[in-house]
Amino acid sequence: MPNPKTDSPAQPPTPELSTVQRRAVSELLRVSPVADDLARRFQEAGFSLALVGGSVRDALLGRLGNDLDFTTDARPQDVLRIVRPWADAVWDVGIAFGTVGCLKSAAAAEGGQEYQIEVTTYRSEIYDRTSRKPEVSYGDSIEEDLVRRDFAVNAMAVALPQKEFIDPHGGLEDLARQVLRTPGAPQDSFSDDPLRMLRAARFAAQLGFTVDAGVLAAMRDMADRIDIVSAERVRDELNKLVLSEHPRRGLEILVETGLAEHFLPELPALRLERDEHHRHKDVYEHSLTVLEQAIALEDTGPDLTLRLAALLHDIGKPRTRRFEKDGRVSFHHHEVVGAKMTRKRMTALKYSKEMVKDVSRLVELHLRFHGYGTGEWTDSAVRRYVRDAGPLLDRLHKLTRSDCTTRNKRKANALSRAYDGLEERIARLQEQEELDAIRPDLNGNEIMEILGLRPGPEIGEAYRFLLDQRLESGPLGREVAVARLKEWWATRAEQP
Repeated sequence: MPNPKTDSPAQPPTPELSTVQRRAVSELLRVSPVADDLARRFQEAGFSLALVGGSVRDALLGRLGNDLDFTTDARPQDVLRIVRPWADAVWDVGIAFGTVGCLKSAAAAEGGQEYQIEVTTYRSEIYDRTSRKPEVSYGDSIEEDLVRRDFAVNAMAVALPQKEFIDPHGGLEDLARQVLRTPGAPQDSFSDDPLRMLRAARFAAQLGFTVDAGVLAAMRDMADRIDIVSAERVRDELNKLVLSEHPRRGLEILVETGLAEHFLPELPALRLERDEHHRHKDVYEHSLTVLEQAIALEDTGPDLTLRLAALLHDIGKPRTRRFEKDGRVSFHHHEVVGAKMTRKRMTALKYSKEMVKDVSRLVELHLRFHGYGTGEWTDSAVRRYVRDAGPLLDRLHKLTRSDCTTRNKRKANALSRAYDGLEERIARLQEQEELDAIRPDLNGNEIMEILGLRPGPEIGEAYRFLLDQRLESGPLGREVAVARLKEWWATRAEQP
């Protein structure tokens, strides 16, 4: 057990710390067969090895997985020499930064687990503060390595195989208090690597921790430093935050510190001012609630597409807000404007084309259901709803249900029943017509043969006509489809 920090008054042991200890022992015993075996190999070669960083933190939290991080005084070439005969696979893509990766499968008698391992040489980095790229230099002590880490809860180590706990920055105490604090001055840490500010928000979201007041103050003062970080790195941190257990907490930190203004300004822009004359929902709070409600509807694990759509679904509202003469506030076509804004922002953050397309499509469609609120949709309208949603239909169901945040229980129940009715109608039509694979009754080759045409734009026009007929009337059958096609073609030919 580490001593309390020298600048803190001595405190008696707490039940929380003893619970943490029990969790850590259990987790470390589970990985010991592999970790200790590797440590003995380093020891025999004259080097030290320690479990470090997030692996120690997660062991103390009782959530250690099979990805293990180690640190060592061995240089990368020595690490390669030690792990190659031992591991099942080895890769050196991170060797320029002192990291060697490997894969190791434990014996069946030891649980048969497969471990993904990274071993990094002690580092003492000097950062180019105009680019956040470190000039890597190797350190000579584990204490020197730990002080360069982002947060005290990630600056703990367990020396192996002797299981000596190393905590020079009070990480265990911070873990018990559930607080994120930098090992040194946060200003120095964030100047070295501004991405750590996003990591603070991300860890708060993943772990449910609070961020130290001094760290938050530094984040506010230095928010513009995030501009030197690449869009890809920002996107990756944002994704981890959004996919976490408590994304609201992390997103609120991004907005409150001003960080979001630099890479996702549409989020703080949702905090529309309210006044006594023009009453409307707090769009920012509404969006965070929709995100939480969408998460509650996930049935196969975290869904990044759904969560981003829930977060961004109303970002078109600030641009479309109008104050009507009767005192109401309107946001006409905010879903269309929001879809365009979503495409632009996600493209700037280097999301894949497929992800951009799916999220912006959900934003565009999120209001479509409300035309169904009175229960007056025709079968044709239901078919078009399904066709327009395509493979996103299940996500659209979840997003639409999540978008109801009214405190009026009667209204909420009415909306829920209406959507239940729509889903029931979709299910019936799918059963009757295989709705999720809607196609015209005639394909392109048949259209060419019937009309005596060669490939060209007229075939696409005829195909779209038959698809509209299919959506409007359901399955036609070949005979009726041929008759309608010929009638349409004759009418078209008569037009000037």
